[in-house]
Amino acid sequence: MKWGQLYAVRSYLRSALWVIPVAAYLASFIVIRILSAIDDALGWSWYWTMEISVVQNVLQGMVAATGTFLVFAFSSLLVAIQVASAQLSPRIIATTLLRDRNIRLIVALFVLTVSFDLGTLVRSQTHVPYLLLTVAIVFAGSSTVAFVYLIDHAARLLRPVSIVWRLGEAGIEVVEQVYPHKIASADRPSRPRPDLSVPMRTVVHNGVSAIVLAVDLDTLVAEAERTGGVIEFTHQIGDFVSVGEPIFLLYGGAASADDDVLQAAIAMGPERTIEQDATFAFRIIVDIAIKALSKAINDPTTAVLAIDQLHRLLRAVGRRHLHDDVVRDTTGNARLVFRTPDWKDFVQLACREIRLYGVENYQISRRMRAMLENLMQILPETRCAALQKELELLDHALERLNLQPDDLDLARVSDFQGLGGATRKRLAS
Repeated sequence: MKWGQLYAVRSYLRSALWVIPVAAYLASFIVIRILSAIDDALGWSWYWTMEISVVQNVLQGMVAATGTFLVFAFSSLLVAIQVASAQLSPRIIATTLLRDRNIRLIVALFVLTVSFDLGTLVRSQTHVPYLLLTVAIVFAGSSTVAFVYLIDHAARLLRPVSIVWRLGEAGIEVVEQVYPHKIASADRPSRPRPDLSVPMRTVVHNGVSAIVLAVDLDTLVAEAERTGGVIEFTHQIGDFVSVGEPIFLLYGGAASADDDVLQAAIAMGPERTIEQDATFAFRIIVDIAIKALSKAINDPTTAVLAIDQLHRLLRAVGRRHLHDDVVRDTTGNARLVFRTPDWKDFVQLACREIRLYGVENYQISRRMRAMLENLMQILPETRCAALQKELELLDHALERLNLQPDDLDLARVSDFQGLGGATRKRLAS
């Protein structure tokens, strides 16, 4: 399987709810056979004997109860996910909700319990398999506890603060992966870009129209080094690419590069994923914020929670050395032109739309000002120009609202809580 196809499969499996439960279902057959063999060999029994009919009734009751847990869990989760996606953003389903490990493991436990109890019931027609019965009771008890925990966990998971926090965690992880070097150790003048004029050859995208999910940079650099040329990837992670659209520009010796190798180094899919997409977490959090600011929902406090995470992400990005779009081989020769978002892209994505839809709300204007002023204090001076620009745009937007003088003064105060917090400046570590 090609790298791009393998990556797409792995990405799908990370957000597929059915994989672990199906694995648990298959594992139940193996466990039943092993424990049944051990039970037959040891002849293990309890201190008292049980009638076969009683055991069968108990097992049937446990199967019915666990099956009810399973049906209720799926039905309630589907409804909750639909409500959460409608209130927040549909992009949280694949990136956050379906990737929750606790939900997947609990559903797998339900499936395992139902399958194991049925297998035990089948084997209790002529005698009581006490070892299997004991394990079945343990599984049933665990499923009951897990069901109660699932209700609490799902209620906590679907809160806006939990969703945006998880997105912030995922965003920081991908930022550290895409931009591994901090400014303190890696902020040095970028080497000049290679002199690229007219490409020797153009490679177009084949297959189906889709979104760029990830790129295998090592393969592309190795292919460029093998041919002694330079490869330019014409898009960024997260771009939609149509069939027949140019996707690689080949310079110098790279004109002899293998098209199959180049195409295989790209993972394509129907929607953006978060693994290599440095701006996707920003995009989802901003979507949550502007939906909360819509007149139909009117929930500025959720938007403030979103700005909290954008503040956190911008602080992480601002302290990292962003790429100069040129990837070099071990000898320092330019081999690949691969564009990634720069600092201005991140700042504009985090601020512009939220300011456009929420500036008239005190919480938004005050929380955004606190974010910008705080970042200007703690980040390197090279990051301040873009932040200062957003601060000026915020002031201009407030002036156009024609607020009363007292209201305008209130809207121009920095407040980390949005409204109601102490008026102060704060330095973050």
